[in-house]
Amino acid sequence: MALLPVFPPTGPRPMLAMAAGFCVERGADPVACAEPILGGVHQDLLDALEFARRWTAPGAAEDELPEPDKKIIDDALPARLGADTYEATRLALAWCSVEEWLPPALAVLCRSTEVRRRHASGILPACSALAALERHDLKCLAYALAVLDDEPLIVLHRPTGTGFEVRIGGIGDNFQLHTLLAHVLVGGGHVPGTTPSAESVRLATDPEPAQGRTQTVATGAFELLAPDGERIWNEGLPDGIPVVEGHRVLVLDEPTYQRSWNADRFFPHLPGTAELTRVLTADETRTWFARTSPADGTRRPA
Repeated sequence: MALLPVFPPTGPRPMLAMAAGFCVERGADPVACAEPILGGVHQDLLDALEFARRWTAPGAAEDELPEPDKKIIDDALPARLGADTYEATRLALAWCSVEEWLPPALAVLCRSTEVRRRHASGILPACSALAALERHDLKCLAYALAVLDDEPLIVLHRPTGTGFEVRIGGIGDNFQLHTLLAHVLVGGGHVPGTTPSAESVRLATDPEPAQGRTQTVATGAFELLAPDGERIWNEGLPDGIPVVEGHRVLVLDEPTYQRSWNADRFFPHLPGTAELTRVLTADETRTWFARTSPADGTRRPA
């Protein structure tokens, strides 16, 4: 691991990171390995963004970003990027190899809450900015960086007019969140509905990942809505649930149609948690509902 920070940026640093990530997968401490791996990821994301800025700058020879292919590294590159040969090569290599950092990055991010707390928020903006350029597949990295840990969530169940505070962590997407909310609220007898199967809950929460893809199906119990009445898709992330008055607020309604999905979690090595911390009082629930819009989109009176 000590080699990574001092290894030349124009050398095959992702290969060293890959070896370190393999060690983490075999039991090495993810916290100890995270700094050089995620430091390299962050720097390459920033360098790839700088490459894109220079490649498409006003007056540049190209206005369309290239595919991440090392064939772009040629004798004309320094002049095209307005840099010397070393810097131009460094930026181009970052553009071409940033996806090679993903396996080691996921190895440390998915195995340690502490790693995510220390590093994720600092890296996510650069990851999102590069992903928006649509030349790299950074979905898994973006999802891992956006995972919430020890996060309180206000959950309002519209059909019964009840409210709950649920603490979530390690959840990779809203499919997994949906299953766990149904487990906690329906399975706990707090709201009506169909309790998710024990196997779908196990797949969402078990520290031991499933061995390969299973055929277990989870069925939707709710319609997930933002406080303004907009639908929150299962394909989205808990990180996308809006914040109202300092709290993430999720509204549950009757499902408009039956949904089902494969119950395997997005990150096999990252178990999710959802814990009901308390049932809100009637006054608290009314106050939170007053900050939401009904399903028809009209605003509730304050």
